[in-house]
Amino acid sequence: MTGERAASGCLVANDWICGEYLRSRSGELTDATVQHVWITVASVLIGLAVALPLALLVRARPRFAGPVLGLTTLLYTIPSLAMFSLLLPVFGLSAALVVTGLVLYSLTILVRNILAGLQAVPAEVREAARGMGYGPFRLLVEVELPLALPALMAGLRIATVSTVALTTVGALVGQGGLGNLIDDGVQTTFKAQVLTASVLCVLLAAVADLLLLGVQRLLTPWARHRAAEAGN
Repeated sequence: MTGERAASGCLVANDWICGEYLRSRSGELTDATVQHVWITVASVLIGLAVALPLALLVRARPRFAGPVLGLTTLLYTIPSLAMFSLLLPVFGLSAALVVTGLVLYSLTILVRNILAGLQAVPAEVREAARGMGYGPFRLLVEVELPLALPALMAGLRIATVSTVALTTVGALVGQGGLGNLIDDGVQTTFKAQVLTASVLCVLLAAVADLLLLGVQRLLTPWARHRAAEAGN
């Protein structure tokens, strides 16, 4: 009974760390986390699907490098409040508004890293592949993209962690996942809610980064062998 009174008391006392909050609001926390994850995943995947063709365009037509890289950089500098306000007439107060804004923010990181990875592929490797009868598509899929994976995955990791953080800004339109709880907690000075939602955001970013790092290591075994040889 003493433990139960102490747990309930932490809510009354509005403590930063409160086990009773975790027990009584577990459903709310789960829903907010799920929304945060799907908004992040959707934004990053769509961003990657848009960034890859843009990077290929810039690589094939260098004259487009200035406009494409300049535009993606400009989009990244737009404050989130202004970005959502510009998109509001098109998407309304919906999750699509937040996802679209996050996609636009991710492009500057993804396009530059994909382009850097493709440009780093040695010219002699391309020539050898062409000499073996590789056409443009097969060359891209089987040679260039695998060799560009380290740079691509590095950009994907940065974009993902950045998107986890930026998703909280979606609370401005009620579609911010854990950001909704943070904003509500700040408005009502609910300390346990602010701290718990903030810690979950940090954990999501860390877990996402570790997962992508693991995927990168699985997809680039030659990089591990090269690092091992360098260490020896």
